[in-house]
Amino acid sequence: MVKLASAEQRSVKRATRAALGATLAALAEEGVPVVAVDADLSGSTTMGKFAAAKPEYGQRFFNCGIAEQNMIDVAAGLSLTGNVAFTGSFAVFGTGRAYDQIRNTVCYSNLNVKITPTHAGVSVGPDGGSHQMLEDVALMRALPRMRVFVPADYPSAVAAIRLAAETPGPVYVRMGRAAVPCVYEDGVQLECGRAYVVREGSDCTIVANGVEIREALMAAESLAEQGISVEVVDAFCVKPLDEDTIVASACKTGCVVTAEEHSRIGGLGAAVADVLSRQCLAPLEMVAVDDCFGKSGEFEELLSYFSIDAAAIEDAVKKAIARKPLC
Repeated sequence: MVKLASAEQRSVKRATRAALGATLAALAEEGVPVVAVDADLSGSTTMGKFAAAKPEYGQRFFNCGIAEQNMIDVAAGLSLTGNVAFTGSFAVFGTGRAYDQIRNTVCYSNLNVKITPTHAGVSVGPDGGSHQMLEDVALMRALPRMRVFVPADYPSAVAAIRLAAETPGPVYVRMGRAAVPCVYEDGVQLECGRAYVVREGSDCTIVANGVEIREALMAAESLAEQGISVEVVDAFCVKPLDEDTIVASACKTGCVVTAEEHSRIGGLGAAVADVLSRQCLAPLEMVAVDDCFGKSGEFEELLSYFSIDAAAIEDAVKKAIARKPLC
């Protein structure tokens, strides 16, 4: 059982992206042969903190300029010489622009490259729809040999980066721009292929990840005041998905809501729907961005605009409960 953050820890907000550079430096200090390859965004991705930590780490940092496809190929080459290669950039460029290289160079050859972009989802905010990547989980989970992690907070982002480093082969870690409250205690350790129950309940299951964990827990608190008991499951590992934990919770509560800062097409909701269709025919409602591009605005405003905030999750829970079989 993982340890959750205390009330004091939950009051502290940190962005998941802030974990990248610091964790790479910590891994290097421990003797892990990490290298960092960025596409001229090392300040935003925080990979620059790895390069600045020690002079020798600066020699293990490679800025490829605004050339994401080349960034992936450089990382692939470095991985073939025994390095654990991490790539940076924003999610929209680090996955979308470089998809062919990720597919044919990294995944096809099963190379030890970790795709770790930041600024995913609508939490990019004022940068607008051109930079708000809402299709990356769908792209990455469709690739053979790729594992997909979507951490909820800073401690789990640290754990996800460490897990990526020790997991052979391609791994995708999705991180965001916005500062969010802690869910987990510092030093938490996560496992590939595991989902975690972060709140127990009996009337409905919410399966969420990323920034939506915060929204799911807020919705659960509000619903509890109305006499509705909700179980919240953090599916931080979208691929391979922890089918056993999700099915057990769905069978326990009788209905499911998924919540993600991503398109409803091809993401966490689609993955959970696939599992339930085969193993537990529980009513399912999806809270996700509804097949459209993003929009410029502040993070909190966009959560409401795209109906992926706590209020939307609360409404979806009530709809899912109403669809439960009467017998």
